[in-house]
Amino acid sequence: MTTPKRYLITSALPYANGHKHIGHLAGAYIPADIYVRYLRAQGRDVVFVCGSDEHGTAIPIQAMKEGTTPQAIIDKYHAIMKENFDDLSVSFDVYDRTSAPVHHETASEFFTYLNDRGELIVKESEQYYDEATATFLADRYIKGTCPNCGFTGAYGDQCEKCGTALSPDELINPVSTLSGNPPVKRATKHWYLPLDKYEGWLREYILEGHKDDWRASVLGQCKSWIDAGLQPRAVTRDLDWGVKVPLADAEGKVLYVWFDAPIGYISATKTWAQREGKDWKPYWQDKDTKLVHFIGKDNIVFHCIIFPLMLKLHDYIVPDNVPANEFLNLEGDKMSTSRAWKLDMQDYIDDFIKKANGGPALADCLRYYLTSIAPETKDSDFTWKGFQDAVNGELLNKFGNFLNRTLVLMHKLTGGKVPKWHADIVTERDNNLIKEIQNSKAKVEHLLEEYKFRDALSEVIALSSLGNVYLQECAPWSVAKKLAEGGSVAETAQKEIDNCLHLSLQLSANLAILINPFLPNTARKMCHLMKVVDGMLEWKNAGSLKLLSVGYSLRAPELLFRKIEDEEVAYQVEKLKAGMEASKAAQEAAIVSREASGVSDASDIGASTALSVTSAATTTVAETKSEIVYDDFAKIDLRIGTVTACEKVPKADKLLQLTVDMGSEVRTIVSGIAQHFSVEEMIGKQVLVVANLAPRKMRGIESQGMILTAEQPDGRLILVGPNDRTEPGSGVR
Repeated sequence: MTTPKRYLITSALPYANGHKHIGHLAGAYIPADIYVRYLRAQGRDVVFVCGSDEHGTAIPIQAMKEGTTPQAIIDKYHAIMKENFDDLSVSFDVYDRTSAPVHHETASEFFTYLNDRGELIVKESEQYYDEATATFLADRYIKGTCPNCGFTGAYGDQCEKCGTALSPDELINPVSTLSGNPPVKRATKHWYLPLDKYEGWLREYILEGHKDDWRASVLGQCKSWIDAGLQPRAVTRDLDWGVKVPLADAEGKVLYVWFDAPIGYISATKTWAQREGKDWKPYWQDKDTKLVHFIGKDNIVFHCIIFPLMLKLHDYIVPDNVPANEFLNLEGDKMSTSRAWKLDMQDYIDDFIKKANGGPALADCLRYYLTSIAPETKDSDFTWKGFQDAVNGELLNKFGNFLNRTLVLMHKLTGGKVPKWHADIVTERDNNLIKEIQNSKAKVEHLLEEYKFRDALSEVIALSSLGNVYLQECAPWSVAKKLAEGGSVAETAQKEIDNCLHLSLQLSANLAILINPFLPNTARKMCHLMKVVDGMLEWKNAGSLKLLSVGYSLRAPELLFRKIEDEEVAYQVEKLKAGMEASKAAQEAAIVSREASGVSDASDIGASTALSVTSAATTTVAETKSEIVYDDFAKIDLRIGTVTACEKVPKADKLLQLTVDMGSEVRTIVSGIAQHFSVEEMIGKQVLVVANLAPRKMRGIESQGMILTAEQPDGRLILVGPNDRTEPGSGVR
């Protein structure tokens, strides 16, 4: 197989609508980074591109949730994600964003190119429309029951439980996420990519051309889609957030996010090329470029069927491979943002890397564990005990221990310098280890080229284990006892010690090269301890037994990793459970809120309303609730908020939309109190807010808390708040 002239490596563009968890990291970013670092070490021409996906319905939905604008949301999360990737040593050559002008220009040009050549078709079709909000509903604004697995929270484009790609028409009992009402159908015009027209080419490209080198899960999902019969796929949507369709008769329409987003790889390459003074075109147009997409399995259809066809129709190269990973679970359960069952990259960074005893080594610890359990062929499970065992038992006690023992013994027995190699006393044990060192390069290289990163890492750790066995069998500390005898006995003993430590040091240098794609910070620290430049990490040096010169002084040993303590693991497990319990309690409180506020219309049910405190005079109609303990009450986070703005919710007589200053943030709260308080009298009021209630939608507005009221005997509501003016955000005990 000939080596490509250049490589273009992409990782799936993450949505800039919130924090990303370690499942994303394990699926699309660390595997890609390992592969890219390996290619760079080989001296190959490689560009690693990624960026924030800043269009689509997820962005305005999050903006409503946080009570701000879509632009503010993408600015916030783009910066967070970029910093997260830096902290975890993911080495993009460019991390761009789809809101950038170069992307809008590139996406518009791409659409125009296909449209002008008749590759797109125009169809008027009936699509779901929310009459309550006067909005054509994009796929993500529609929820219903998945026809494949029966999950009741499936979106109109995909079921996030089983991963099946869907269309809104396939959902059972669909409802609008904006109003909660069943949508109706209305006619609208859109542009479509005719996948059915190119079914033959797709079948040949994927099922024949890559039947031997693509992962079985990828081929299986593609085959299922193709065999079911491909249909034209819309590339435009009725939305006001995204890349505007560049046609005069397309007012109010934007490019569909799954047409728009992958074009972000192209625009990011342009950004990189302009910065570096290079030409971007060969990376997308030269057939001697190898294009590889790293994604999770929920993105397979778009990166293996839709985007390759788009590229073909634009005369660009198509992907050589799409090594999609399965899902990563957490402590035996699927990660879920809504249930707070997740480990965000930011949480790990804050709790480990940014701590006083953290740093880059802790970034490598996470990279190591996620690679060792990588969901390459099936779903895998992250557990905190597994993380602790991997770090303490494998990184620390095997890999790190070998280097530390070697350096300690070198300083003790050979004066802190690389000892000579004595060919006249080489043993079979020496030769066996030499063969393993020389063969390791080809083994690891083959696995990396096959995208088997988990096995490749295992080979490196296994080699370090052989080093530990070798040291133990040579036992230079025992041989050193013979040095006191003098004469030929001492001379032979010193030679044995020299050979053992010389070979162990050469193995250590090889381990630095081989571990570099996986644990780059560790490799650099090893170079520091061995007093060699990072240039030694070039892949061509792997397998060499002359990496460290005889007589060269090395630095005193330092531990590569620290131990993960039981207390840290216990804290993380409890933190995870507490987060889920708080989320559950908040959801239950939302139900209480709905019942207490008297909101019976399903479309008025949201994240919050007013929780009424019933007056003692009305106890004849209000039931006393079951007894709780203090811990139940302690789960509720009560805080003081100041209402800074207020307006009536359209078409909802009972609802007011409040803007509430919470001190450190501003929230939007929808409350069912419009029949008791006017807009004018609410402005400036201080209210008591249930601050840790899970957000819910009311009339299409994301409500982010619940205010407390007290119901009087005559049915009136009064606000529950502080007697004296209090700083917004103050806690209530």
